[in-house]
Amino acid sequence: MKLLTAALFSLGLTACASTGVEQYKAEQPALDLKTYLNGTLDAWGMFQGRSGEVKKRFHVVIDAKWEGDTGVLDENFKWSDGTTSRRVWTLKRQADGSYRGTADDVVGEAVGELAGNALRWRYVLALPVDGKTYHVDFDDWMFLMDDKVMLNRSYMSKWGFNLGEVTLTFVKR
Repeated sequence: MKLLTAALFSLGLTACASTGVEQYKAEQPALDLKTYLNGTLDAWGMFQGRSGEVKKRFHVVIDAKWEGDTGVLDENFKWSDGTTSRRVWTLKRQADGSYRGTADDVVGEAVGELAGNALRWRYVLALPVDGKTYHVDFDDWMFLMDDKVMLNRSYMSKWGFNLGEVTLTFVKR
């Protein structure tokens, strides 16, 4: 019985493993971060808990600029409970075409892989909850739909356990 349980657990972990961004390399329109994440963008999103219920909604205005291979995204959030917050990302394109990013509430560096219309962005966020701060793993998947719209789905986890999802729609002004 233990062997069967171990085999099923292993199979479940394999089934949950996400695929790489390379599978989208032929998808169009091709995502160029310096082109899309440039100027002012609006994004609307929501955070859903493990069971799918919407916990919070938000609107974010993003002012984005690039100098060479370095971009700055200044994100100003307005949450459904009336609170506001701000995150400033610094993105750097690497020689191999990947991206690295930092922000005040990101632990270490975010790593981004780009192929076709897709960007996979992985990082650890220092997330404040009820007076405590938790380090939460984010696995962001962004898909460029056209020259104005990009969709984003983020999976949040801690120690491999699902905490919820964030869904966003970006619209370039």
